[in-house]
Amino acid sequence: MNVPESENSKRVRSGEYVQVHSIILKPGERAPQVPEDTQKVPLELRIKGYLDHDALVGDEVTITTVLGRKVRGRLVAVNPPYPHSFARPVPELLHIGEELWGLLGAREAGRNKEGGEP
Repeated sequence: MNVPESENSKRVRSGEYVQVHSIILKPGERAPQVPEDTQKVPLELRIKGYLDHDALVGDEVTITTVLGRKVRGRLVAVNPPYPHSFARPVPELLHIGEELWGLLGAREAGRNKEGGEP
């Protein structure tokens, strides 16, 4: 996956929403039951999440996905669009799910502590 020339030196801050790319299996490492044409290409991963440390586009980085999983890969995009082309993600809305789960978790913790509704 080629990174656009203009993006190669872009400094990206920790916490930014990004996309990384990595090769999971190289050609020849695929399972024998995989069709021959599929065996000739690598198994690739592209995944989005929050950057764990400052980096440049093209650097090997670690991200934390929305579900909290740590994933390593080459940084290929900042604030990546969804392929359906509706629009770029809105940074202000990206953390709403985490905040909601935090509130629900606090509510559940209160219910368990007191034996009923918080």
